[in-house]
Amino acid sequence: MDIYSRNQKKKKIRTCIKFYQPKTLKKERTPKYKRRLLLNQKYKLFFDVVKYPLTTESIVKKIQSENTIVFIVNSNANKKIISKSIKNLYKATPDKINTLIQAKGEKKAFIKLTSDCDALDIANKVGFI
Repeated sequence: MDIYSRNQKKKKIRTCIKFYQPKTLKKERTPKYKRRLLLNQKYKLFFDVVKYPLTTESIVKKIQSENTIVFIVNSNANKKIISKSIKNLYKATPDKINTLIQAKGEKKAFIKLTSDCDALDIANKVGFI
């Protein structure tokens, strides 16, 4: 080997057809709308959370047997906010909250109340029984 062959770089063997340029430009995010309903503020009105109660035969059966009430709530509200709004609006303490998003895009909240709160009384307060 001579002196010149040691200093030469080896050619990089490319196995891929495409040449990918390095990513250098990183722009700041400029969102068109806020992703969260609550950023730094709390719900001022709990009426924003609970929209309306659902009243079907199966739900009336749940009220009587399982002590649960079903409401349509704001789609961005989480379980903690739903429980706070139920406490403030109806003076009832929820034991467990299950939520599901319907095909229409509405959020349905199944609110199981504690044994000392009666779901029938709250249904009478709301006015659907």
